[in-house]
Amino acid sequence: MNFFVTRLNELIVNCGKPQIEICKELGIYKQKLSRWKTGVTKPNLDDLILLATYFNVSIDYLLGLEDETGTKNKLN
Repeated sequence: MNFFVTRLNELIVNCGKPQIEICKELGIYKQKLSRWKTGVTKPNLDDLILLATYFNVSIDYLLGLEDETGTKNKLN
């Protein structure tokens, strides 16, 4: 399961902003966000920092290593 794709899509829906506005605020192209949302490409470390800061979550949350409360998830 790709936790990043799931979490990113949830964050985008929950923020209530159009994707074009999110892209503008992040300073990225819409295609880049679309590729992340579908799992075609993965963000690099700088992009993960950008997304985590924008959505006010941790990188560990984005990657599925912790839940929304900050509790670390066990790896299978």
